[in-house]
Amino acid sequence: MESDLQKFLDELRSRLSVADVVAEKVKLVRKGREYLGLCPFHNEKTPSFTVNEAKGFYHCFGCGAHGDIVRFEMEANGLPFMEAVEKLAHKAGLTMPKFSKEHSLEQQKKQSLFDIMELAVSFYEKTLRMPAGAKGLEYFYNRGLDDALIRKFRLGYAPANNDLKAYLKTKGVNEFDMAELGLIVQPQDQNKTSHDFFRNRVMIPIFDRQNRPIAFGGRIMDNTQPKYLNSPETTLFNKRKMLYNFNFARDKGYENKRLIICEGYMDVIALDKFGFSYAAAPMGTALTEDQIFEAWKVVNEPVLCFDGDSAGIKAALRSVDRVLPILKPGYSLQFMFLPDKLDPDEFLRAKGSVEFEKLFSQTMPLIDLLWDKNTKDKLADTPERKALIEKNIKEEILKINDKDVRLYYAQEMKKRIFETYGAGTIQQQKPIRKSIIRNRQPLSDVDLRFILAALLIFPSLAEELEEKLMMFDLSKFQHIKLLECLIEHSHHYQERDEILQKLFEAGFEKEIKGLWEVGMIQSQKTDIFHIKKQITLLLTGVQIKQLKYDLNEAKIKITKSDASKEDYDQYLMLQNELNALISETGDL
Repeated sequence: MESDLQKFLDELRSRLSVADVVAEKVKLVRKGREYLGLCPFHNEKTPSFTVNEAKGFYHCFGCGAHGDIVRFEMEANGLPFMEAVEKLAHKAGLTMPKFSKEHSLEQQKKQSLFDIMELAVSFYEKTLRMPAGAKGLEYFYNRGLDDALIRKFRLGYAPANNDLKAYLKTKGVNEFDMAELGLIVQPQDQNKTSHDFFRNRVMIPIFDRQNRPIAFGGRIMDNTQPKYLNSPETTLFNKRKMLYNFNFARDKGYENKRLIICEGYMDVIALDKFGFSYAAAPMGTALTEDQIFEAWKVVNEPVLCFDGDSAGIKAALRSVDRVLPILKPGYSLQFMFLPDKLDPDEFLRAKGSVEFEKLFSQTMPLIDLLWDKNTKDKLADTPERKALIEKNIKEEILKINDKDVRLYYAQEMKKRIFETYGAGTIQQQKPIRKSIIRNRQPLSDVDLRFILAALLIFPSLAEELEEKLMMFDLSKFQHIKLLECLIEHSHHYQERDEILQKLFEAGFEKEIKGLWEVGMIQSQKTDIFHIKKQITLLLTGVQIKQLKYDLNEAKIKITKSDASKEDYDQYLMLQNELNALISETGDL
């Protein structure tokens, strides 16, 4: 199956011109052997987006976007891997092969679930216009929505009974599928009958990037709790990965080079009513890393819009904690706080779009909010309190994994601390070691004992091989403290005798003398170059074995119907990494 998939992808690439595929989204001008245009993935006025027909890829020198025809379809149109391949196959006049019986059955099942959700959306829409839905329609009108907006967002009403369940049964839908989609509740008590999940609520359908209904949000029409209720997670719906209205906001965001992320469904609809059609919202959760990555596909710095009350500020600070570890050059968040404790809907109805636009032009950068988080209303009247503020800021900076971004944050915060409190001590620091070795494959105890013994004989290799070693999980190695201490001393001392003396003083003498591998290596009278080669081959061999396993898993994953652009990128990255390692091994 894996080779069939690769052959089919190669056939697609040979049949389709990368320039033709890209030209559906980008106006291209031929410049010599390449095509040039404005990048569809970031805002630019001077073209830096190139398409190389001979090599079969596109590349943007502005934002770094790069890939082949499959990746372009996924990134530009928000398609999962298999859907991108199917679209390209249709364009090329090729029949999409069935890579496995399980894949075919999965596709059929998933389409059936989408069809059921469409029936539910239509049912709620029709009910809104019937006598049973009158109070729901009145609610929407009172919120300032007109019929055009109600139709655009396909708003509806869930009656206070089990009418949806009864309706779906007339369409041949079984209760198992209704429950799987979160449309009904099946009580644990088998003596009780199932009932509609949403009752007496105005209904807001949630759509995926292909404009297919996948879930609902519902607001109660009386004083019952909870006030807002969202669909549970299902085969179609993962609330941590989806943004409400992204099916509309994505394309409008591309066009306007803007994306607003607010807190609720009604805020999004209100913003659309006032002309801000590039708004989206998380669904009942704080903004997640996956949602930030989705937003970054549209603009480099989406604007997070919050109510100006304490709850809004707390939500903004949670977003800071989410985004710091995933920051990368050119990508961040901006923040917008509405005055008078108003939400976007209230603000727009009270003050209008012109005033909202003024606030939008005065957004707060992430670094300013991070500074406020750690300094605003904090006592700094003693050296100890100043030192605590600096300590907290250092810890925040260490959450940033990208070393270049981390360096600039450290420089900027050092400057602010100096200007506000006097001289500080912040310097560029390495991320916490625990985060480096997390999710790495382990090395065997035998291999680690050999490496440790070799480094005790040739300690000058310790600093050189430190980065390679940190790519593995060393946490269970019985001599981990000795290895860490050896590497640390290799940063400060050059001579072997000096390093051994420091290790003995640290209490490792008995442990070192117990390593029989030291004597074995010394007896072989090998030199430092052969030892370095042995260790490098050993580490590379373990990596290659793990990469082959990961690559096989990735190939299986991208054939599933819900495979995403990130899954395809992961597959390509693993393939490139494996090829590079194999090539590196051949050069040794």
